[in-house]
Amino acid sequence: MIYLDSAATTLKKPASVARAVAWAVNNLSSPGRGGHAAAMAAAEEAYACRCAAARLFKMRNPENVVITCSATHALNIAIKTLARRGDRVIISGYEHNSVTRPLHGIGAHVVVAGSELFEPEMALHAFERRLTDDTKLVVCNHVSNVFGYIQPIERIAEACRARGVPFIVDASQSAGVCEIDFERIGADFICMPGHKGLYGPQGTGLLLCARVPKTLLQGGTGSQSALVEMPEMLPDRAEAGTHNMPGIAGLRAGIEFVEKKRVQKIMAHEHSLVDFAAGELVKRDGVRVFVSEYGYCQSGVLSFCVDKMDCEIVGEELARRNIAVRAGLHCAPLAHKTAGTFETGTVRVSLSVFNTKGHIRAFLDALDEILKKR
Repeated sequence: MIYLDSAATTLKKPASVARAVAWAVNNLSSPGRGGHAAAMAAAEEAYACRCAAARLFKMRNPENVVITCSATHALNIAIKTLARRGDRVIISGYEHNSVTRPLHGIGAHVVVAGSELFEPEMALHAFERRLTDDTKLVVCNHVSNVFGYIQPIERIAEACRARGVPFIVDASQSAGVCEIDFERIGADFICMPGHKGLYGPQGTGLLLCARVPKTLLQGGTGSQSALVEMPEMLPDRAEAGTHNMPGIAGLRAGIEFVEKKRVQKIMAHEHSLVDFAAGELVKRDGVRVFVSEYGYCQSGVLSFCVDKMDCEIVGEELARRNIAVRAGLHCAPLAHKTAGTFETGTVRVSLSVFNTKGHIRAFLDALDEILKKR
């Protein structure tokens, strides 16, 4: 199988990740739940994972790295810390359901700062125009999971700081692919999965905190057990229950893999493949490709549509030819509404450090077979 669906989950994983998971299964128990060797080793591994994340994202304090089970988990913590029913919350036009559904669930008054695809200046102005004195929160993804559109989060963060408005970044598609400097961005929370650009296992995520979050779950932490309330200190306040130590060990190995490969080189590699794929796709009659004219604002994610063919059928036909992509609305109907593709959806090709031009050529050959049958 040629795997072109890394925006969902990266496959394959580095060999070091698989080794770390297997080692943790047999050697680590629960951090903070004992003074024996297996518990102490688990505590050391969890701290080492936080330190690796703090290095990669340029954070001063590893304790402010909260380990979650997904980006969705992290976003729910962040959003429910900063927003309440009726609050005016501004989001971009490219948000995932992991942002829109929690906001809907708490009854926030959501205002969409819609702007054209691959137009970062327009995106910034859209947010600036909507920032008012009664705005309680801004949430924005760094990179669209549908189109790979890189939004100007540092400048949006600056606009929020100028108005004293809290800011949450959804880095689900940018962690490990784009440079993220936590201190420079100055967001209140940055949320991300472990299983995408960080090459960790599924069931892992990170919440980078500039403030202490509210508790989404209450329970045992292995610390301050006499308290009825959750501890005030991070990361314990946001980490109730037994840790996923195999996932954490694998995530640490994934982060260290990204550190060694270097984020800039990973982005350059993925973007070169997107350029190649887009350049070939536009040569096909009836294929509409969503690509940035400015290379700096698109990641290794590329969407396209085929005239007179349902995107889901294109995806299924590619799967029959052992090409793995994703087709449809990609859990981001708002992004499709903003880009004008809600009625059709798109076929999405999303890349990782393990993809090659040979993979793109095989995808194009398979697509040509499908196009001949239209």
